[in-house]
Amino acid sequence: QVQLVESGGGLVQPGGSLRLSCAASGSIASMNAMGWYRQAPGNQRDLVATMTRSGSTNYADSVKGRFTISRDNSRNTVYLQMNSLKAEDTAVYSCNLQQRDRPWTPISNYWGQGTQVTVSS
Repeated sequence: QVQLVESGGGLVQPGGSLRLSCAASGSIASMNAMGWYRQAPGNQRDLVATMTRSGSTNYADSVKGRFTISRDNSRNTVYLQMNSLKAEDTAVYSCNLQQRDRPWTPISNYWGQGTQVTVSS
């Protein structure tokens, strides 16, 4: 099992910045992808950004150029630096880890508890 603990959400004015952190613990595979998803009220949960252990990244078009994902593999921690925040970025942001728990098994998805990001003046 894998546990994910997020931190860093809060209230910020439009144009401001926030940094989210997510620390993973437990049975973490040597190959995995970590990332962030978000869900606004009434909407589905959408990809924000993901990053593999080797450094490959994937971003939603809506955040490209504003958000940056990074990770510290030695700490099993992923970060999301969010700049130039907009009201439409308001959502619950959830950390995700994807891995095969054992060779040749389906990919497992693990989720954090979510952290609220509110962009408002």
